[in-house]
Amino acid sequence: MDVTALKKSLGAGLLSFPVTHFDADGQFNAESYRRHVEWLSGYEATTLFAAGGTGEFFSLQPSEIPGIVAAAKEAAAGRTAIVSGCGYGTEMAIEIARAAEKAGADGILLLPHYLIDAPQEGLFEHVRRVCQSIGIGVMVYNRDNSIILPETLARLCEACPNLVGFKDGSGDIGLVRQISATMGDRLTYLGGMPTAELFAEAYLAAGFTTYSSAVFNFVPGLAVEFYKSLRGGDRANCERILKDFFYPFMELRSRRKGYAVAAIKAGVRLQGFDAGPVRSPLCDLTPDEEAVLAKLIGSHKR
Repeated sequence: MDVTALKKSLGAGLLSFPVTHFDADGQFNAESYRRHVEWLSGYEATTLFAAGGTGEFFSLQPSEIPGIVAAAKEAAAGRTAIVSGCGYGTEMAIEIARAAEKAGADGILLLPHYLIDAPQEGLFEHVRRVCQSIGIGVMVYNRDNSIILPETLARLCEACPNLVGFKDGSGDIGLVRQISATMGDRLTYLGGMPTAELFAEAYLAAGFTTYSSAVFNFVPGLAVEFYKSLRGGDRANCERILKDFFYPFMELRSRRKGYAVAAIKAGVRLQGFDAGPVRSPLCDLTPDEEAVLAKLIGSHKR
């Protein structure tokens, strides 16, 4: 998929991040992962992000990422674009980006660099070097210690033709509105807050046409229904789904740090996929919490 086609795919509909499946020994379970991605590809997500944040990118060895990307590409069978997670320091990020491209990724999502804060000039060089190391499309992720300001982003858009997307996880609506107003249609804008549906209406008003849905991992039909209601202006149905599903899920997710990922993986297991546990430093839900999630899923299957 060329860069222009990827940009179009990103803005064409709902996005999601499949969890990374592990076996009993903690190694990548390619067979179960492929079955899960194949199932998700049958729904209306236009792009799936392999080894992303919900896919526990932060706990993967860089050498594991190409195999995960290749498995996702095989399972999607051309029905859905596959974007790879990428990150850490510049040299490591370049290495991951090139390996993902070789494995068949249609693009990369550049997650925040590791640990330290950095000045805007340093962020510019980091993103520029990663973009210019590959020929596939790149999305940057504004979050935590990697907040790219509008002036820096404008310079990157000039220097990097393959920079096609901007994803926000900061929740700073004023900043993201300034960015979408400044960059216009040069970029595709993606909402990236944890449980993005909770913020989707605000981001839509700020010029963001889509977002990544973590719950698409285990209730894809419901996730698609909410997205279509949002884009179709059916506010009553959005509010119904928020109250009946997303707010109770938010309450469960908020019980413990890391549950934004662990609760998603638990949902995938409850849907019959052998996704395995989360890797440390995360912890899985307790049996009682999984029972709460199972009841919620059972009441809202689509």
